[in-house]
Amino acid sequence: MRNLKRYIPIEVKISESRLVKKSKIDFVKDAIGNMGLNFVSAQMNLNYVSTRLIYSKDDFNLGKEEERHTGIVSLKKFNNVRHIDSFFENVNTKLTVGGVFVGYIQTNEQRVSNRKRTNKLRIGEIASIFEFIFHRIPPKVKLIKPIYFFLTRGKNRRISKAEICGRMVRSGFTISEINDDIDGFLYFSVIKSGEPIRDDQPSYGLLYKMPRRGQNGKTIGVYKLRTMHPYSEYLQDYVLKTYGYGSNGKPANDFRLTRWGKIFRRYWIDELPQLINVFKGEMKLVGIRPVSDRYYQDIPKHLQKLREKRKPGCIPPYVAFDKNPSKEGVFQAEEMYLRLQKKDSFRTDMKLAFKAIINIVIKRKRSA
Repeated sequence: MRNLKRYIPIEVKISESRLVKKSKIDFVKDAIGNMGLNFVSAQMNLNYVSTRLIYSKDDFNLGKEEERHTGIVSLKKFNNVRHIDSFFENVNTKLTVGGVFVGYIQTNEQRVSNRKRTNKLRIGEIASIFEFIFHRIPPKVKLIKPIYFFLTRGKNRRISKAEICGRMVRSGFTISEINDDIDGFLYFSVIKSGEPIRDDQPSYGLLYKMPRRGQNGKTIGVYKLRTMHPYSEYLQDYVLKTYGYGSNGKPANDFRLTRWGKIFRRYWIDELPQLINVFKGEMKLVGIRPVSDRYYQDIPKHLQKLREKRKPGCIPPYVAFDKNPSKEGVFQAEEMYLRLQKKDSFRTDMKLAFKAIINIVIKRKRSA
């Protein structure tokens, strides 16, 4: 009986006058090849009637309104999907809780790598830069965004691994598996775990605000220059669960960072907009780091209590004390700082600000 299920046919419309019957397995194989088929088959049973394939000019061709599926496979490359967030949200509504969604995309990194392999001259590298500028800047500028999508019809979009993963998490999915080595494409498998997040504005521009814990646990928007790909804020939990923390106290193997972002961070450039928070009275020059709710969970309980009553600062204590930026080094420096604050708040801040400047300028201490 199991072999017979393989040949349960589906109707594939290939012209206005002809319908061809194929098994789902054959259809997937013809669309994305053997390696793609192997990935999809490992994530779900294509023989199930409740598994649906999408390969249509209509991005939202997901069946009748009341239909629900245990698995959905998109055979349309996501570089050519115009409204990605709406697409993901629509898939979410059509899946049962725990249902699996599989798709694929060619990421920025793969696109650049392919160009370098096929073109040994620097022409390919220069073309990649111009292509990146064309496909990344216009979609972010309100005045020219409509013109860009009119000209491109939303095709051949440049999307990073972090952005596509962040969009999926924001749309109510949990990442199950990612494979970025299948015929030059990244394949993903995600599981419906909840409803899409619709009441926020994902970060996209160069200057943005991060929600961070301020004094007395109040959430404040901390200004920074972008060092990560768009939608990266939705991936912190996934990155920490998958890779943990590195020796520098930051998430290890963090694919969310951009190339220029690493330079910004190393020389503290990304921190400069925090002066806006200082002028607003939400932060001060020296103090504990403003952290996310996810990072806060990893802070020891006794240190959480000490932190609650203090304003966060631009220059963290580990810099002033010249400590290792590892998670343990940061916690140790913060505890030393907070205990000194109890004795003499003003003098402690002045003294540590001077030490921090010496360590950064003279000793060339760099950010993690």
